[in-house]
Amino acid sequence: MNLLARCGFRLFVLAGLLQLSSLMVWAQGGSLGPVGPMNSSSVLRLELLYGQSAEANDFFPERSAQYSFIAALGYKPSPDQNYWAQTLKGTETGILAMYTELGNPEALGQSYTLMPYLRFPAFGQLTHNLSAQFGLGATYFNTIYDPETNFYNQAVTTPVTWAFRGSLHHQITQLKNWQISLGAVYNHQSNGHTKLPNQGLNSFLFSLSGDHSLSDGHRSIEKMAPALDSIDFESQAYVSGRVGYGLSIFALAFNDVRPVRTFELTYGQIHKNTFKWGLGVQYRFYQHYYDYIQGNESLVQDGAEFADFRTSARRYAANIGVHIDGELLLDHFGISAQLGLNLWKPAYNIDWRINEGWDYPPRELPPNWELGTYNTKFSLKKHLSTRLGLRYYLLGQKRRPKHDFYMGVHLNANFGQADFSELSIGYIYSWQR
Repeated sequence: MNLLARCGFRLFVLAGLLQLSSLMVWAQGGSLGPVGPMNSSSVLRLELLYGQSAEANDFFPERSAQYSFIAALGYKPSPDQNYWAQTLKGTETGILAMYTELGNPEALGQSYTLMPYLRFPAFGQLTHNLSAQFGLGATYFNTIYDPETNFYNQAVTTPVTWAFRGSLHHQITQLKNWQISLGAVYNHQSNGHTKLPNQGLNSFLFSLSGDHSLSDGHRSIEKMAPALDSIDFESQAYVSGRVGYGLSIFALAFNDVRPVRTFELTYGQIHKNTFKWGLGVQYRFYQHYYDYIQGNESLVQDGAEFADFRTSARRYAANIGVHIDGELLLDHFGISAQLGLNLWKPAYNIDWRINEGWDYPPRELPPNWELGTYNTKFSLKKHLSTRLGLRYYLLGQKRRPKHDFYMGVHLNANFGQADFSELSIGYIYSWQR
């Protein structure tokens, strides 16, 4: 397991433990600070999932139905005490742990997932019986791809992967102290382009869940900050800078991870201490592009399509772009997404030519080798970048600090196709508009 995977998994574990500890304190009615009562509620959720994973590649292993068991602990803070709870009424945050049998013990094995999540009314306050849930976390697989003993499981190549969940749930009845719901769930796991093959595992499942309230939602709990009505909700402006260290691979013949270094500046606004958006610029340097050019590999040799790249390997291995940032702030935690436009990313042409041509390209490409052809899909992936992940802020939004620091873990993609996994640290300065 590489360093980034270990650090990323530990960050998810830390986020989960911090969330879990706060939930337990609230559920037990613990005292966290000086003044007055507030309303909050906590829930224990048990869930059974049953369904099937899609074929990740040709000749994917035969498998029976997939099933999972989930235990989750969720928390709805008091709207009069928490910024985002006042803005996002009825929203629940929490942490879930999931065990999965993948339907083939020898080729697919079992998986274990830890995932922070967000759950909210699917249509705002129009219905209380229909809720949506999204989560981003990490999964450990005990059985993975092996070129000799498990060749046809090309969905999972590394023990630790990203995990994404999206689901819709409908409450159908109440049994004693349990609210029973039926749901539809989509699960996705992949390694974030840190090793090939990386087909990813996509599962479509039915859900049966039961919610048991751990608090009555009306107990008196001491506040940990002044009441929100004593603090204004004026928008804030901010500037932010971050550095990122990502890991990625290039092609099957160049399957060792190389760093992707990022420098980014963003300016934007924070609205109601909950919504954050901004515009920015970023510079990235892809080490594997640089190494390919410096190594005088097939497509940059004399007479080859990209021979001129050797005049400045560092320049052609760079990426410059602009981006739109969006983030949902939940006190110390942020769920961030980004849409970017690449103004300069010339070496992606090499990437496309090698990886979108014939399967299993060798390091030295024969003269008659079929390379990837430039098309609309190529243009979209070269010019549009996306980014999704989690951040942890040192001080958080309750304090409304002028200066704050954060750590993040993100999956970066080329128009939805994984590009690299990244850890980053950043600084943000904000002020009243």
